[in-house]
Amino acid sequence: MSFILNIETATKNCSVAIAKNGETVLCKEIAEEGYSHAEKLHVFIEEVIAESGISVHDLTAIAVSQGPGSYTGLRIGVSAAKGLCFALNIPLIAVDTLLTLAAQAKVSDGKIIPMLDARRMEVYSAIFSAGLETERAVQAEVIDENSFQDITETVYFVGDCAEKCKPVLTKENFIFLEDIKYPSAAAMGKISYDKFKISDTVDVAYFEPYYLKDFMMTTPSKKQ
Repeated sequence: MSFILNIETATKNCSVAIAKNGETVLCKEIAEEGYSHAEKLHVFIEEVIAESGISVHDLTAIAVSQGPGSYTGLRIGVSAAKGLCFALNIPLIAVDTLLTLAAQAKVSDGKIIPMLDARRMEVYSAIFSAGLETERAVQAEVIDENSFQDITETVYFVGDCAEKCKPVLTKENFIFLEDIKYPSAAAMGKISYDKFKISDTVDVAYFEPYYLKDFMMTTPSKKQ
């Protein structure tokens, strides 16, 4: 029997779930503008373990979102996951953030394109089949009226970019699933379990999140 703790903190959604043999048992999450990950994450971890009726020593692995996404969010999630793995001497599994987001779209045909906001008209995106096979790897790209024009199948867009991308991506075969905004740890269960079964793990000491773009510090502009 396998219990995997899944941690997703790459976006505004602070999300933690317990999965038993790939099936999500319990998930706690909250999406707030102020990024409350530092305050909520460890509380959620303790709660999902206790409410699932297991102890921390029953965990067989920890899975964490590897990015792309928020620099701060990813650091908080990965640090927590590493600490638990070291303390419990269990493996660490890295899960593609955009794959987790795509997995929330339960569709039977077409393409799934998860997109996460990366400032202005730029997004982090990838392309998956309805069966979640990767058809184009993660990349940062600027969205305009020519984006994804070569895809003739139905395209399902998920993520937090609908507001800025919907006025530009207007082809008849483009569908925005606007209720799927952020990746959730609840969708990581099968992904992390499949990786666990084939020992697809990462080095706890050396693993780093996949930021995709260099982190940029910004300072408020001074009023003239």
